[in-house]
Amino acid sequence: MPTAPSRPLVGRCVETGRLKTLIDTADQGQGGVLVLRGEPGIGKSALLDQAARIAAPRFQILHGTGSEFEKELPFAGLHQLCMPVSTHLDQLSPDHRDILRVAFGLAGGSPDPHRVGLAALELLSTAARRQPVLCVIDDAHWLDRASTRALGFLGRRVAAEPVAMVFATRATEHRLDELPGLTLGGLSNSDARSLLNAEKTTTLDTQVRERLLSEARGNPLALIELPKAGGFVPTAPSAVAQRLQRNFHTRFEGLSEPAQRLLTLAAAEPTGDPHLLWAAAQESGIDVAEACPVAEASGLVEFGTRVRFCHPLARSSVYWGADVQRRRAVHRALAEVTDAVTAPDRRAWHRAQASSAPDEEVATELESAAARAQARGGIAAASAFLERAATLSLDPGRRVQRTLAAARGALDAGIADTAADLLNSVDADTLDPPLQASVDLLRGKLALLRGGQEVQNGPRLLLRAARRLAATDPELSRSSLVSALETALVTGRPAGVMEQVLETANAAPPTNRSPDLLDALELLNAGRYREGVPMIRQLLTGEASAWDRHPGLASLLAADLWDHDVHTIITKWMTHTGQQSGSLTLTRLALAQKAISAVLTGDFQRASAAIAEEEAIADALADAPKMYPRLQLAAMRGRDKEVSQLLAEAQRQGQGHLPANIDWAGAVLNNGLGDYSRALDAAVRGSRDAGLFLPGVILPELVEAAARCGHERLAAEALESLAERTEPVDTTWARGVLASTRALVRGVEDDYCQGIEELERSPCAPGLARSHLRYGEWLRRRNRRRDAREQLRTAHRMLSDLGMEAFAHRAANELRATGEVVSERSERPLDRLTMQEIHVARCVAEGATSKEVAARLFLSPRTIDAHLRRIFRKLDITSRRQLRDLPELGQPLEAAD
Repeated sequence: MPTAPSRPLVGRCVETGRLKTLIDTADQGQGGVLVLRGEPGIGKSALLDQAARIAAPRFQILHGTGSEFEKELPFAGLHQLCMPVSTHLDQLSPDHRDILRVAFGLAGGSPDPHRVGLAALELLSTAARRQPVLCVIDDAHWLDRASTRALGFLGRRVAAEPVAMVFATRATEHRLDELPGLTLGGLSNSDARSLLNAEKTTTLDTQVRERLLSEARGNPLALIELPKAGGFVPTAPSAVAQRLQRNFHTRFEGLSEPAQRLLTLAAAEPTGDPHLLWAAAQESGIDVAEACPVAEASGLVEFGTRVRFCHPLARSSVYWGADVQRRRAVHRALAEVTDAVTAPDRRAWHRAQASSAPDEEVATELESAAARAQARGGIAAASAFLERAATLSLDPGRRVQRTLAAARGALDAGIADTAADLLNSVDADTLDPPLQASVDLLRGKLALLRGGQEVQNGPRLLLRAARRLAATDPELSRSSLVSALETALVTGRPAGVMEQVLETANAAPPTNRSPDLLDALELLNAGRYREGVPMIRQLLTGEASAWDRHPGLASLLAADLWDHDVHTIITKWMTHTGQQSGSLTLTRLALAQKAISAVLTGDFQRASAAIAEEEAIADALADAPKMYPRLQLAAMRGRDKEVSQLLAEAQRQGQGHLPANIDWAGAVLNNGLGDYSRALDAAVRGSRDAGLFLPGVILPELVEAAARCGHERLAAEALESLAERTEPVDTTWARGVLASTRALVRGVEDDYCQGIEELERSPCAPGLARSHLRYGEWLRRRNRRRDAREQLRTAHRMLSDLGMEAFAHRAANELRATGEVVSERSERPLDRLTMQEIHVARCVAEGATSKEVAARLFLSPRTIDAHLRRIFRKLDITSRRQLRDLPELGQPLEAAD
């Protein structure tokens, strides 16, 4: 970071006030973050210096700076920031200590990149026990992606720590947008004049002064630096940054040739290590004694314990102002003096930048660097290494393979534009079918990543890949077909995809193979449920399960079996595998399925806990949480306003997998509210093309709504469809739902009784409660008030205990219609808690420590303790023991999973 300026800070009273509040609050133990955004030269770095002055000497101040030439090295920025507190590594939990050692290149291994931020949080929290910590990070737009993700995570998690974080980034930077920010504008006219008057380096006549003030638009660096160029500005208007760069470049060009070479070396060396710079200068034959004073006198650079440019624009101007031969020469020198053992990736990168022609040796070295970067969680860095390796490849085949590997890495890192550019550079028409299929598979993944309208291309591209692979790799071809269907279902766009998938599968050359998911799906699609259901059950429960390749589809199929035990087995497998492999994507899917299962079985607290844990992981990834479990829970609870808010949030996020879930939620909600016309509209929409699983749960809602609205034929048709799906399954759940739903159409008392009897032996508590309600309503309409009261009392008690507020209100109204006085349900203690607080409470009640809960929710132990204090206050208790004694928390989490 540049040294603090001697001149006082002009203006910026509001900004300084924000910084002082942030730092003072952190001093009291409540951390926070502020991202300063603005154009180059607007004063971001000066405000970082101001923050450091405000914090000193109360705080330990950690500095970090993004580097344009180091943005490909994973965790380089985080390592730089944490170096001064790395002495605390041994005080961390073993897992977090090892994660950081690997991330910082101090040990071998493959850390979970998503837990690096949590480990860094423990490191800063440990350091802050002795003295509050202020992190100032300049040029955040140049940070490597792995560091940005970890630091963004820290910014969202320091609220309970005596840690303040201040970032400076350009206005176009978006990776930190979710953090609190402040956009800097230019200085006011009076402040701009004061700053210009304070600069005594140049005497300006009035006309030039007014022109400079006008063109600078309050940019402080322009007001300071442009007078040094003689006080004259270009006659044609141009961006401030361009004018500043032009000024820096003019000063650079006026230096001696040795000084220019030394400055170019300094600009190309990303770490600011003077020992490395002097060694490279000696390797280049530069007379340091002659060049160093001249370079420093320019004001562009300062040589000290670290090499610092006066501004990032100065460094950029020097580097890009040098001709390409000089840039290659300085990278060659830096590669020679960079240790191949301690810094192999940086050495490989310098060698690559020094290469003017294809070089297979350097390309191979870059491939090795990519493997190391990927092992450390630097997927974006691995992609960059491979992209450069591709350009240096002599063999066309190797070039294509490296390009596709780079594109795959860019997709895994979420860098859609880079992946698109790499894929567009490959002429797929000239490739053999397997490679063409690889291109299609990657383009299908790209379509999903970009979302919006492009997501519709995902299944189509995966289908095309499957067709190309049919003759050469039948197994991968069929797997691609299943992926196409899974993609369509997950994105909520299954229309026509099932038919295309099965048509492609049937057109493929015959092979000797065992039945697979496609065979089972073909039977289901043909309505041959009695043949398809046993095959699916065997595929899901047998030794050769398809969970590892298609967990999303497997969970949908398990739910389609109306078999809670099978679905639980798959969810447990996904949870365990996600934790063992470090795949938070799989873990999030498992938590969403766990939440849905809990909603359908009436354990809304467990559903809230799973949703809270999924949201915590999503927040750690700076991603949107999965909406459909939250939507289903709110609908089952009968919370109209909450459902409306979630729908608006889903619309803002553009989550494409929600259409059928939205309709199912609307049908359940409005059936509970007694608005059967709206329920019918939603159920009809949802039943048209809901894919797997959802038709089974939407059809009972459609039957109820149609029967209540007098649409007898529609109700009968929906009942027939439900029977086709449930009868081959033959579980207590399926039999109970079918009988209870059939009663709405036939009006036969035995059907009501059978539905209750079957559902009593099933895990479906909401279905059982609703069956009592339907039976009671039927009895009341036949003037059997005494019998009706018995059923309605049971329904009202069960629905109230479950928290199904709309259905409970419906049951209460029915009871009142029989002449019975019904008291309103009182609030339960846990209803006062948020989803995350419920999860914390359940974990602690199970016996988990604050540290264990913190690791699970990607929070610090101090944050968990803060949650506990709020939980105790809301529940009017004072200890963890009292929390464990609360009957509302139910059985331990793991025991019920």
